[in-house]
Amino acid sequence: MNLKQYTQEFSRNFQLAYPIILGMLGHTLIGLVDNIMVGKLGATELAAVSLGNSFVFIAMSVGIGFSTALTPIVAQNQATNNTDGVRSTFHHGLVMCTLMGLLLFGLVYLSKSAIQFMDQPAEVVAMASPFIDIVAFSLIPMVMFQGYKQFSDGMSMTKYSMYAIIISNIIHFVINYLLIYGIWIFPKLGIMGAAIGTVSSRIFLVLYMHFQLRNNDKLKEYFKNFSLKNIEMTMVKKIAAIGVPSSLQMFFEVALFVSAVWLCGSIGKTSQAANQIALNLASATFMFASGLSVTSMIRVGNQKGLKNFTYLKTVARSIFLLALLLEVGFALFFIALNGILPQFFLDMENPVLQVENREVLHIASNLLLIAAVFQLSDGLQAVVLGALRGLQDVKIPAIIAFIAYWVVGFPTSVYLGLYTDLAAVGVWIGLSIGLTVAAILLYLRFNYMSKRLIEQQEIAEV
Repeated sequence: MNLKQYTQEFSRNFQLAYPIILGMLGHTLIGLVDNIMVGKLGATELAAVSLGNSFVFIAMSVGIGFSTALTPIVAQNQATNNTDGVRSTFHHGLVMCTLMGLLLFGLVYLSKSAIQFMDQPAEVVAMASPFIDIVAFSLIPMVMFQGYKQFSDGMSMTKYSMYAIIISNIIHFVINYLLIYGIWIFPKLGIMGAAIGTVSSRIFLVLYMHFQLRNNDKLKEYFKNFSLKNIEMTMVKKIAAIGVPSSLQMFFEVALFVSAVWLCGSIGKTSQAANQIALNLASATFMFASGLSVTSMIRVGNQKGLKNFTYLKTVARSIFLLALLLEVGFALFFIALNGILPQFFLDMENPVLQVENREVLHIASNLLLIAAVFQLSDGLQAVVLGALRGLQDVKIPAIIAFIAYWVVGFPTSVYLGLYTDLAAVGVWIGLSIGLTVAAILLYLRFNYMSKRLIEQQEIAEV
């Protein structure tokens, strides 16, 4: 196949992807706004938000990973006009996502005491603990929102979640501004104001998606006949068979990045604050790959339903190529501005914090150079993983993720970060190596699976 067969798919890919990318950037923006606003209060406050969000972020990744099971099933049923199959997937998925949100909230709330034993600065732990109490509650509406989002994504209606997240970010920014700094009649709550802003904006997400989707002429039929009496174990098991391995895969990946927060916290609060700055910036660019990953899941799921496996492979590879081109651009962006971007998170004019902030700036600028290197492998592993989920192949990718991140990446981060002079930079080199191993192994897995499907179809036609 020539290059044109891939590039001519770019337009269709981008049509589906851009609302998802904007929506995911909105999710990242919630954390970014928290960190920029809280960062003005000092490195201790920024490190506390980083530590507190790390707990919630791990749990949220499990919930989001579980919810991704809905998209390929909905996409496959939608491609074959199976209305009952789409409706059943949506109803069962929404119930399961709600229960998952409740479970994750309980687990985070009960496990927060673990921060006392994580060798983190005492003043950071004291601030982080009450912050976790509030932000953990946002897991319930967040995972419920994912149930609605994955359903609409599977129907190739990706703009609803984009609008929901854009508006929720406005709500989040306003509440943060009023409550973090105590503007007008509102109390000055510091990082607790940021926590309240996060919860409020995520409750809005669920309400917006429910009413918008229910009132859509094409989607309202899928809201009919909803009853807990109609929940069947067959569909529960089908969703769980994809959702559980997907959540494990996402847990392994996100937990690796969260471990970087904890490792950098062990090195010192300036390393932890620098890690949070670099992580926020890298996460923002990663949302482009994440949006393309969902696009890959939708389009591969559609072609799997139609049993058009040769075209499926072309579509997937076109998305892989598009992701790599974007990530090259982001890598060059980080290299060019590595010393400038971290300054947006710090008050460099404050004489009290000047020495501390200069150290944070120095570390963060070095971390962005490492982030530039792993843009390619991080983006590739994301889109290939989306294609594998579209094929509903999730068990082997979960094993690959565990090996790449926790057998290779994490030990490397620990050794280079804690036992060499590289410190925080060493932690991020470990992340880069883990992502590279994941990208290579996942691509080999997709190549094997797509080739096998094509060969099986050719044999069946003979």
